Amino acid sequence: MAYTTINKSSDYFNTKLYTGTGSSNAQTGVGFQPDWTWIKNRTTAGEGHHSYDSVRGVTKRLRTDTNAAESTVSTGLTTFGTDGFTVGSNDGCNKNGIGIASWNWKANGAGSANTDGSINTTATSVSTTSGFSIVKYTGGGASATIGHGLGVAPKVIMIKCTDSTDKWIVYHNSIGNTKYLVLNDTDAETTDSAHFNNTSPTNSVFSVGTSGATSGNGQHFIAYCFAEKTGYSKFGSYVGNDVADGTFVYCGFKPAFVMLKKSSQTSDWLICDSKRNTSNVVNKKLFPNTNGTEDSYDVSDFVSNGFKIRTTSGAINASGQTYIYMAFAEAPLVGTNNVPCTAR
Repeated sequence: MAYTTINKSSDYFNTKLYTGTGSSNAQTGVGFQPDWTWIKNRTTAGEGHHSYDSVRGVTKRLRTDTNAAESTVSTGLTTFGTDGFTVGSNDGCNKNGIGIASWNWKANGAGSANTDGSINTTATSVSTTSGFSIVKYTGGGASATIGHGLGVAPKVIMIKCTDSTDKWIVYHNSIGNTKYLVLNDTDAETTDSAHFNNTSPTNSVFSVGTSGATSGNGQHFIAYCFAEKTGYSKFGSYVGNDVADGTFVYCGFKPAFVMLKKSSQTSDWLICDSKRNTSNVVNKKLFPNTNGTEDSYDVSDFVSNGFKIRTTSGAINASGQTYIYMAFAEAPLVGTNNVPCTAR
C-alpha cells in the first residue's frame, strides 16, 4: 500500500484556473505562496507559456514554447502572494474574458546559496518535503556539479539558460544521463554527453558537461529539480499498445497533473490536469512546446491510483513506443492518516 507524509497534496502543488480581466488581477485560493507559477492562455492563438519563479523574481519571464532568453514583462506576473499571485494586463496571463490555466509549485521562497557542488549556486529554493527545488547558477563552460538541496536524487531536471537562446534541456531518469529531451521542441530523446556529463544526479548534486545549454561560461541558468515522493509525485515511463483500452500507469495517487512526451519519436509534449477535466475521460490538453490553444481529444482516465490511457493517438499510445511522464497528486491512494482515496 502506498503511504505518504503529504496527506494534502494541494499544500505543495495546485492548478488554479481563472478568467482574465485585462487589468491587475489577483488570484487567491492556490493554498500557498507559489515559488514556480506556469501560466497559459487557453484559447487565444499565438499566446505562449509563461514561467515565473521566486528565485529569479516577479516580472522575469521564461517561455517553455520557445528558446528565448529571459525577458522582463512588467505586465505579466507582478506579485507572489500568500495564497496565490497577481497578474497584470499581458494577454498571455490575463486577456480580458479569456480562460487561463496556471500550475503552481511550492519550494521555499527566494532561496539561499548552496555550496555542495563544484559550482556554488546563486540561490537554491528547496522543499525537501515535496521534493522540489529551484536552482540558479552561473556556468563555467566545463564539466561541473551543482547542489540541488533535495537530500535525495532528483528524477527530473529542467534547465534553461536565462541569458541566451539555448534550448530548454530536460533530464529524465527513464531515458538516462547520456540522453536529453527538449521542452520547447518535439524532438525525440537525443544522445549527447555534453549536457549531463554521462552522470546521474546524486543525493546532493546534479552534473553538467561542456554544453552551452547547461554550462555556458559566465551564463546564468535556472534549473527546476524534482525528486519522487511516495503518494505525491511520480516520474516514469510506459510503452504504448495502440489500443483504446490502453496502458495503466500506477502512481500511488489520484493525479492532479500529468505531463507526457513520446520520448522514442518526435512528438509534442502535453499537459492534462484535474481542474480542466473534473471527470473522466480526461481530454483537455495544452502543449508546453507550442503557443497553440487548448485541444480536446481523449487522453486518459484519472483513477484513484494512477492513470489509464484511453486513446490510440500516436502522441499518447503508439504501439511499442516509449512515453515519459511527470505526475503530481490530487490525493494519495492512502495517507498516513489511513484515509483511502476514492475514484473520480
